[in-house]
Amino acid sequence: MTKINSGAIILSVLVMIVFCGTAFAGGPFGSPQPLSKESGGLRTAIGYWHYEDKFDDGTDHVIRQNQVYSEAAYGKGKAWEAYGRIGLSDLKISNAFRSTQPSTTTSKRDFEDNWNVFGTLGVKGFYPLNEIFGIGAFVQGTYFFRDADDNVYETAGGTSSHMKLRVTDLWDVNFGMGLQATVWRDTKLYAGPYIYYAEARVSPSPDTPGIQLGRRDETLQNKTNVGGFAGIDVPIAKGFRLNMEGQYSERFSAGAAITLVY
Repeated sequence: MTKINSGAIILSVLVMIVFCGTAFAGGPFGSPQPLSKESGGLRTAIGYWHYEDKFDDGTDHVIRQNQVYSEAAYGKGKAWEAYGRIGLSDLKISNAFRSTQPSTTTSKRDFEDNWNVFGTLGVKGFYPLNEIFGIGAFVQGTYFFRDADDNVYETAGGTSSHMKLRVTDLWDVNFGMGLQATVWRDTKLYAGPYIYYAEARVSPSPDTPGIQLGRRDETLQNKTNVGGFAGIDVPIAKGFRLNMEGQYSERFSAGAAITLVY
């Protein structure tokens, strides 16, 4: 009973943080089975994640991020695990500064910002069906500690001006389930579906209707709310594991991480 109550408390706290904060592109989900020791313990990891997805405000915009992060987790290997990440990420939005009027030209088309610090929280639970197969579920969210911004110059009717675009309230909530098979030498293969919702607000200064995202208080939303993920987790040395994962919704995202189990 104590195990169930502890997991429920952690899940409740995480859900409150995810739905009350702002989150975006939380990264890999990992294997359904926690990597912590079965008796309970700590693990750490370092990783890289490349994220892509389509957002829509009437026109498609591809959002890209490259993330590097470190991770720490605590849990029990056949029951539950809670984890947190901190890292750095860039942010690119395609066609953010595209001209919408023939008389307007812009100095560039895409939004770019670098070195955004972010933090991620996640929790997962796992149920072994037998010695090989098991099923798990997770919820995950990310918080960015500063807004992203970029500048563009536009020329309309022979007059030049400057606009600054700020991206705020970027958030993303992910929930999914995965089926896992444990094969040769504790290698874990896994796959499953997930659902998510993402949104970002853009605030230009000044309001510039001749630019694609130049209208004040524009909102971008992800085009598709469902996706699929698959991955492999392999032991590579004593205490060390390598995880590689891919996710697909409107676009493909992928990354890898090295984990140390204490």
